[in-house]
Amino acid sequence: MRRRALLAAAAGAVTTAGCLETLGLQTQSAWRDPPLVNDRPQAVYYPAVTEGMAMYGTRSVGPYTVALMYSYPHRFWNLSGNRTRKNVVEAADSVHLMATIWDERSGVVIPIDAGLSAEITQDGGLVAQEVIYPMLSQNMGFHYGSNFALDGNGTYTANVSIGGTRMRRTGRFAGEFSSPVTTTFEFAFDTAELYDLSFRQLPEKQGERGAVEPMGMGMAVPVGRAPPKRALPGARLGTKRSGDAAFVVTAIRNANGATRLAVFPRTPYNRIVLPFMSLSATVSRGGQQRFGGTLERTLDPEFGYHYSAAVKGLEPGDVLKISATTPPQIARHDGYETAFIDMQPVEMTVPRSIIAMGRLSPGRVA
Repeated sequence: MRRRALLAAAAGAVTTAGCLETLGLQTQSAWRDPPLVNDRPQAVYYPAVTEGMAMYGTRSVGPYTVALMYSYPHRFWNLSGNRTRKNVVEAADSVHLMATIWDERSGVVIPIDAGLSAEITQDGGLVAQEVIYPMLSQNMGFHYGSNFALDGNGTYTANVSIGGTRMRRTGRFAGEFSSPVTTTFEFAFDTAELYDLSFRQLPEKQGERGAVEPMGMGMAVPVGRAPPKRALPGARLGTKRSGDAAFVVTAIRNANGATRLAVFPRTPYNRIVLPFMSLSATVSRGGQQRFGGTLERTLDPEFGYHYSAAVKGLEPGDVLKISATTPPQIARHDGYETAFIDMQPVEMTVPRSIIAMGRLSPGRVA
């Protein structure tokens, strides 16, 4: 269903009542506040509706490829610690702008801890300036987005600023992504094109656990998937769920015998990465703690975003405990806003497969 058809249906219903003011309110309500599932599980679920998106363009700047996309103004939920705050669509909001940044060679989406912002100008004058929040969307996967108020139809310039990062980077990513860069998009905003984006209702699935498949603009834009389990390095120690997130845990040993514990959290259905968490781990043997510490946020060109720490050694029977001291500090669209918040510690016992741990080059686990 197209949004234009939804607006027409709302207009027809209200025109029968003969109230133009109500017509305007009903029309605005139809696309600014779409249905929300009433009884939502504390997990990933099918939303009541999903909405389409379209592309304004892509740019290459520094080490990044950047895509700028748009959709209807969206409600979303920001997370601060363990508390969510709903961001409603304001009356002046015109469009939801989205940016995805990635490494073209590997396809790895880059979560930037220093963040993104966008400055919108028209004819040299400032129209809007907003932080673009890191977000999870069932349609778009991991991206950055925010609602913007524009001055009607016309041509605009968007300056997208990307901050640097201090996270641990391995392989050819070492030393990359540390300096801030800015790229510029010129785009034509047209409400008729906006209203023609798709609007899909999910009456049979809404509220059930599950997720729609990300669009990814026909795969031209990566959606931030974590690698499948079989593609991860080292020996896989196990997979556990917490807050509906899947924690895939591996142990990586290099040629010098050093071991690195690596945790790859992802959404349960589409393997979307879950960045900006604070994770810690302990390793106990015979009731005595052998390791305790923070897992570093790590970015690798082959294995993407994960959390890792050097440990002195792991043996079969060791008990591993992973705790999320802070859940993923990312905004969420419908279907994700109730998940990945109450994240209890998970435990697993190191299996005998640790003896046959896979190897990785020394520079990757140093």
